[in-house]
Amino acid sequence: MKNFFSKILIALLALILISCGGHGRSSDVKEVNMDLPAIKERGSLRAITTYSATSYFIYRGRPMGYEYELLTRLADHLNLNLEIVIAKNLDSLISMLKKGDGDIIAHGLAVTQQRKERVAFATPHTVTRQVLVQRLPEKWRDMMRHEIEEALIRNPIDLIGKKVYVRKNSSYYQRLINLSDEIGGDIDIELVPGDLATEDLIAMVAEGEIDYTIADQYIAAINKTYHPDLDIKTAISFPQHIAWAVRKSSPQLLEAINDWIYEMKKGLDYYVIYNKYFKNTKAFKRRKEFSSYPGGKISAYDDLIKKHAAVLKWDWSLLASMIYQESRFDPEAESWAGAKGLMQLMPAMAKRFGLENLSDPEENIEAGTEYVLYLQELWDIIPDSLERIKFILASYNVGENHVSDARRLADKYGADPNLWNGNVAKYLRLKSKKKYYNDDVVKYGYCRGDEPYKYVNEIFERYDHYRTVIEFNSKPGT
Repeated sequence: MKNFFSKILIALLALILISCGGHGRSSDVKEVNMDLPAIKERGSLRAITTYSATSYFIYRGRPMGYEYELLTRLADHLNLNLEIVIAKNLDSLISMLKKGDGDIIAHGLAVTQQRKERVAFATPHTVTRQVLVQRLPEKWRDMMRHEIEEALIRNPIDLIGKKVYVRKNSSYYQRLINLSDEIGGDIDIELVPGDLATEDLIAMVAEGEIDYTIADQYIAAINKTYHPDLDIKTAISFPQHIAWAVRKSSPQLLEAINDWIYEMKKGLDYYVIYNKYFKNTKAFKRRKEFSSYPGGKISAYDDLIKKHAAVLKWDWSLLASMIYQESRFDPEAESWAGAKGLMQLMPAMAKRFGLENLSDPEENIEAGTEYVLYLQELWDIIPDSLERIKFILASYNVGENHVSDARRLADKYGADPNLWNGNVAKYLRLKSKKKYYNDDVVKYGYCRGDEPYKYVNEIFERYDHYRTVIEFNSKPGT
C-alpha cells in the first residue's frame, strides 16, 4: 500500500493537470491534418499502443501481443512499414493521436459518446462490459458458496462509500460518475496515475494494495487466470463496443482500416489471434512469467549481454537482438552447418578464440564478442559508426570476404562502398547472379546475399522493439 501511494504522490502534479483538462473539449490539443496519402508518402504506419501482457510485449526475445499481431497484418495490407509508439501514460492516448505522434490508437478503447466527439472509431473488434474487480474472501476455498457471495459486492448500490481506483481519462471513471448518480449515492472514486495500466490495478487488488477497481470483462477474465483469488462477476455497465481510433481528419485511413477489418473477420486468422491472447489461459500464464512485462528483461542472459556489450561499446539491446537472431536465446541451439550456442559459433571459430564449451552461455558470448571485436577493427575504415555496425553484422553472418566483394562491386557500379542500405547491401544480394559473382572485382564468388541482408534488417527491427521496451520500463516511478 505504501508503494502504491508513493506512486500517487509522484504523479500528483500530473493528476492535477489531468483533472483540470480531462476529456473537456476546451483543453483538447490541436489536431494535425494527415490522412492516408500522406502516410503512404511517409512509408510507415505509426500505431499508438500500450505495453502490456496482451497488447504489446517482448516474449522470449520476440515482439508479440494482440494489438501488435493485428497491426503487422494491417501494415502489410496497406503496404506500409509498422512503427510502434508506446503511450507511457494511458490518459494521453487521444492527445498523442491528435498531435500526430501516431496515426491510429491500437488499444481497446470503449466507444463512448464523449470520445466520439474527439476521435473517429473504426469498426469494433469486440463487445464487452465493465466489471468490478474485487478479492475473494480469505480462505474462500473452505467456505460455502452462499458465504462467499455474502462477503462480496453483488449490488452496485453497495459501492456507495467504497473506494474504487481508476484512471481519470478511462471510460471506467465516467461510468462510476454515472453510476453514483444512478444509485443515489457517492462512490469514492480514487484517481490513479495514467501510467498505471488496468492490469496493474488488477494486480494491486489481488495483492491487497487496493480493494476495488474496474476493468473490461475480457481483460479481467484473462488476468483472473493469473490471480485466481479475484472475483469479476459483478457487472456495472451495459455492453460496450471496443475499437481502435483515428483522427477525424483521416477519413481515408478509417475507410481502409474498416475494409481490412471486414475482410479479416471473414477469415479464421482474426479469431485465432483473439483466442491466443484472451482465451488461452495457459499461454497467458507463461507470458506473464517469461515476458519482459513489467520487469524489462529481454532474456535470461541480460546481465551477461550487458557485460559484453560494454566491451563492444554497443547498446546492450542491440547485442541481445543479434543473439536472438542467432539462437533464439537457446544455448543448446545447433545449426545445420554445425554452429552452436547462443552466438552460433563454428567449432573452428570456437577454437580460434579459446572456447572449450560451446553450450556454456558465458563462454559462448565471450568468444562471440571477441569475434565481433575483430570485425570492428576490420571495418574501422567505415566512417559512420552506425553503418559500421551493419557491416559487422553482415560479416558475422556471411563472412567479411563476401562483404568486401560487395564493396568492390558497389564502387565499380557507382554506389557508395561505405553505406549499407541501397549500396553495399544491394550488391551483396546481386552476388547470387552470374553477372556479378563472375565480375572481375569479385574474389570470393557466389553468395546468397539475401540472407545477410535480411539478417541485418531483422536485427535492427527487433532492436527498435527492445529499445521501446527498455525505455518504457525505465520510466520514473517504476
